[in-house]
Amino acid sequence: LREGRLTQFVANNLERRIRLSGAPRGEPPAAAATGGGGSIPAIDPGALQDVVALAGQVAAQVDELLRNVHCGLQALTALSVGCIQTYRDGVESLGEAADLSIRAMYALVARCEELDRAMQPVPALAKRIRDMKGTLERLEGLCK
Repeated sequence: LREGRLTQFVANNLERRIRLSGAPRGEPPAAAATGGGGSIPAIDPGALQDVVALAGQVAAQVDELLRNVHCGLQALTALSVGCIQTYRDGVESLGEAADLSIRAMYALVARCEELDRAMQPVPALAKRIRDMKGTLERLEGLCK
């Protein structure tokens, strides 16, 4: 049976297949399957104990693997949460900095406008100063 990349093997009539695998080489499979001529060979208790021990080791290794996967997933989740919080804090900080910059820019523009209004009489004053300087130069010329 295939499900994606996974392949499963299902043995129909498992007991019969086990008996056939334990039949002596010279005996026909039909006789071993029916149990007609011979007795079922004894199962080696040492082999069963080995299978049980190996099954326990596999179970322990699977448990350890699952614990390691669980710890790894927790670490990745914590790292992801930290990154998201850092990103959120950065966005909030950027928003506040942009807001402060915009306010500072408007304040600067307002000050520049005030300075422009305050500087409007300067050209007239400069003209008067030039006129006074010219008059002073003429007076100096007369005094010499």
